[in-house]
Amino acid sequence: MSDTRLSDQATYCGHCGEPLVDGDHGACARQLALEPPRFCARCRRRMKVQVTPRGWAADCVEHGPLQG
Repeated sequence: MSDTRLSDQATYCGHCGEPLVDGDHGACARQLALEPPRFCARCRRRMKVQVTPRGWAADCVEHGPLQG
């Protein structure tokens, strides 16, 4: 499950942290289908991520929490 609030305003890849306009992020998208994002897609900051049996929660210092 992805957070649409963040994906609508995405500038950076949530998996590798690189700008979305630079290169192909198909492999990153496949990884994000299996695991939580590690980088904030809006500001490129590394997020604090917690994985639980029921899902995951990620927290960006600037943009707040995400859940999946």
